[in-house]
Amino acid sequence: MGEDGLSIGQVAEAAGVSVHALRFFEREGLFLRPIPRTGGGRRVYGAADVEWLLLCNRFRESGMPLATMRRFAGLVRSGPGNEPERLALLREHERAVQDKIAELTASLEVIRHKVAVYEEHLRDGTAAGLWAPE
Repeated sequence: MGEDGLSIGQVAEAAGVSVHALRFFEREGLFLRPIPRTGGGRRVYGAADVEWLLLCNRFRESGMPLATMRRFAGLVRSGPGNEPERLALLREHERAVQDKIAELTASLEVIRHKVAVYEEHLRDGTAAGLWAPE
């Protein structure tokens, strides 16, 4: 689209999401502003929209629920004065991510142990019968 803004395709590529996902984000009220349109009805995005989408993607990839993302976007849209609420929301999500990392780390340790057991048995030729059905 050029100097006036970015097209939906350009934003999708820059943010690493599909055009469908962009429309979904808009429908769900996740943008910080209404996305303007050209006279022909095409959406026109700005660089700040791309930055926001990248943050939203990170939230989504880290497991933040859609309702929480919507709440955070609403707080940011509301402007100054609600920073403590924003911080509380971010801290809660941070704890959830840390808990998920701890769960994944524990799972990884079990898997690593099983890998080591299988490698040892395969190396020693004693793998037959490992977890074999009766």
